[in-house]
Amino acid sequence: MDLSKIITNPDKIFYPADLIYKKDVIAYYYLMADHILPYISNRPFVMNRFPDGIAGKSFYQKEIPAYAPNFLNKVAIWHEKEKKWVNYPSVANKEALLWLVNQGVIELHCWLSEVPRIENPDILVFDLDPEPPLTFQDCLPVALLLREVLLKLGLEAWPKTSGKEGLHLFVPIEPKYGFKDTTRAAFNLCRLILKAYPEKVTLERVIKKRTGKVYLDYLQNTRGRTMVFPYSLRPLPKAPVSTPLLWEEVTKGEISPAEFTIKTIWERVKKYGDLWSNFHRRRYDIKPLLELI
Repeated sequence: MDLSKIITNPDKIFYPADLIYKKDVIAYYYLMADHILPYISNRPFVMNRFPDGIAGKSFYQKEIPAYAPNFLNKVAIWHEKEKKWVNYPSVANKEALLWLVNQGVIELHCWLSEVPRIENPDILVFDLDPEPPLTFQDCLPVALLLREVLLKLGLEAWPKTSGKEGLHLFVPIEPKYGFKDTTRAAFNLCRLILKAYPEKVTLERVIKKRTGKVYLDYLQNTRGRTMVFPYSLRPLPKAPVSTPLLWEEVTKGEISPAEFTIKTIWERVKKYGDLWSNFHRRRYDIKPLLELI
């Protein structure tokens, strides 16, 4: 791979307070690509661009630029509200990933479905977001309760830090249901958790009414929504990484998302490898969740 044909302005500062340059972000994704690509390949990708680093202005872009190279695949998706087709980029290889990073894309935002079955998600997500004064630690018992119910229904979830204060659970599912079904499945379980744990969790969509609780954002399963995928950097100080976790770590509760950054993630990967390497070995049927009362 001739990176000189992909990379421009490598010495631009992306994280000013930490002196992390564009070339450092590119190097991170270059070295982590083998772990990242199995999760994001062939998914519609939404670009959250920071052309001047995290201190500058950012913007979301769905439509693939006209100047994009041929190795960046296009995925045409119909948007009913706008009455138009949108050509999303889709990452199939390391070159495509690095080209996007060179455009100022720091985060990996993808759909929960793959080409060619765009309308049938193969991932169900539970996004746990603690509202102040709660923190990441308050998400852990909620995640364990979610997992307990999922296991009883015959499904397994895979935990990771969001890279911010939240926690994500991904469930690999059979791509035979639509987004309305997967959203309803997630809602059914979240509603059950709310009944069991009303003092701790909320499904309230109005932010001001969530204070002091963990918000269960089941709406992340809605068509067109994206999630931050494993090993994505986040545009925050220290360049935190959305990091796969062991359930044992969630149970013990002796972890903090601040531990996992662009500079520290390497020791963890060296120790554990990719904790999600078997993620798609089995896909689950969400029928038990759809039938949940």
